[in-house]
Amino acid sequence: MHAFDVLGDPVRRRILELLAGGERSSGDVTAVIQREFGISQPAVSQHLRVLRDNGFASVRSQGTRRLYAVEAGPLQEVDLWLERFRGFWDQRLDALATELARGNRERRLNSEKKDNP
Repeated sequence: MHAFDVLGDPVRRRILELLAGGERSSGDVTAVIQREFGISQPAVSQHLRVLRDNGFASVRSQGTRRLYAVEAGPLQEVDLWLERFRGFWDQRLDALATELARGNRERRLNSEKKDNP
């Protein structure tokens, strides 16, 4: 399965967001996903399996618990693919930063004028 096919599903993206905060048990992940998406435990398990089978997540056993964590490799591949498009938003973000700095400077100058008539 292609990385964007894996990431194209909102449930899998949300699971990765949860795992980005650190290792989580399958029970914790299932509880959040069931509450937010209203899907069954077996459906959540299927999403976890897709993430695991495609290298986006790893799992380890700790007693009776199964702990999931994000794996960076596939996400780095997505980041590399996105690199060619980054210029589209970097230019706009740079322009926004310039405008914000200009506005801050004008406010500061106006404030100084009011304080020192």
